[in-house]
Amino acid sequence: MSIISHTGSYYTASANDKQQRSKLNEHIKADICVVGSGFTGLSSALHLAEKGYKVVILEGSRIGFGASGRNGGQLVNSYSRDMDFIEKHYGKHVGTEMGKMAFEGANIIRRLVHDYQINCDLKPGGIFAACNNKQLDEMASKQQLWAQHGHTNTELLSASSIQKHIGTDRYVGGLLDNAGGHIHPLNLALGEAAAFEKLGGVIYEDSKVTDIVHGKKPVIKTESGSVTANFVVVAGNAYLEGLLPKQQQKSMPCGTQIITTEVLPKDVQQQLLPTDVCVEDCNYLLDYFRLSADGRLIYGGGTTYGARDPEQIESIILPKMLKTFPALKKVKIDYAWTGNFLLTLMRLPQFGRINDNVYYAQGYSGHGVTSTHLAGKVISDAIAGQAERFDVFAGLPQHPFPGGRVFRIPYITMGAWYYAMRDKLGI
Repeated sequence: MSIISHTGSYYTASANDKQQRSKLNEHIKADICVVGSGFTGLSSALHLAEKGYKVVILEGSRIGFGASGRNGGQLVNSYSRDMDFIEKHYGKHVGTEMGKMAFEGANIIRRLVHDYQINCDLKPGGIFAACNNKQLDEMASKQQLWAQHGHTNTELLSASSIQKHIGTDRYVGGLLDNAGGHIHPLNLALGEAAAFEKLGGVIYEDSKVTDIVHGKKPVIKTESGSVTANFVVVAGNAYLEGLLPKQQQKSMPCGTQIITTEVLPKDVQQQLLPTDVCVEDCNYLLDYFRLSADGRLIYGGGTTYGARDPEQIESIILPKMLKTFPALKKVKIDYAWTGNFLLTLMRLPQFGRINDNVYYAQGYSGHGVTSTHLAGKVISDAIAGQAERFDVFAGLPQHPFPGGRVFRIPYITMGAWYYAMRDKLGI
């Protein structure tokens, strides 16, 4: 068996399960074939297996190889665009229906962790940290908006009260979401995979899908095998690589970068994050950070359009970390990595069906940990005949990026520069 490695991240080094599953080398049948074993695929497969379906997952690399196993590990509620934006652009009904689902993803994760005893260092609490008064006003508006949609477990923080949670004077306040939290994302993915397998599901790794032959019973082909199924769930997100070309035209892979320090002394951990919450700031090109279970600071941010080597990542992220926590100047960085997430033009997820039996979900635009788990539940319900919630997402317009594939990167690069200037100017 060939050995396909995860990226050289802290998560990989501390993964609970390092076994590699077999490659698909035969022609098999299943009720449902899921393409991709990130959070969308795993949530879909696990919810479908709980309903009694025979489900097979085909993974081109390793379980959680993409963004699901590389991200900041934060449970951030709602979507990358909030309900006021959704209602303004798509109407009150859509805003209301999406608002009913906006806080479900984190609860799905907690349910799976509890039911299947997944060891993924789940901790409560997340803060949106405001860098200026304009952002703090926006957080006050977010609190009111979320309360209108039934989520009241938040607390607006002043400049002094936020320092009870974050040991820096960089922020003028923020919003504490007690229903947020953080996890070891790769161990969550591996735990969900193990739960799926306990229910009779089968996962094939190193089994990249090369083609989907559409029809009454789609055939999903790999280099050395195939799956004939009644339904397909395509969950490749930023790693589709030509499988659904029309859908790829409507999204843009972007990279984020993360560094992880050496294990910090207990007193330093207490100084940095006294209540052990996770944090993301309110900039357009945001920073995010938290403590790992063994006491490292995990710090990420920035946007890239392709992989970078660890030294480049450290040179980009380290100054950001030191701006927030100057006392860490002499701390050693043990890990640095990057990974792709998928951005859509409207920064809302894209759900859809092809020929009524091929489902897809993609483009969570930076809010993927919770939204992917919601997507899996919604897709599983749709396949089982309850499609109302899926259709709310599927009804959202899916716009291609201007200029097609050739101009997507320069277009987004210009946008990133524009938003970086807005962050610097505080506007």
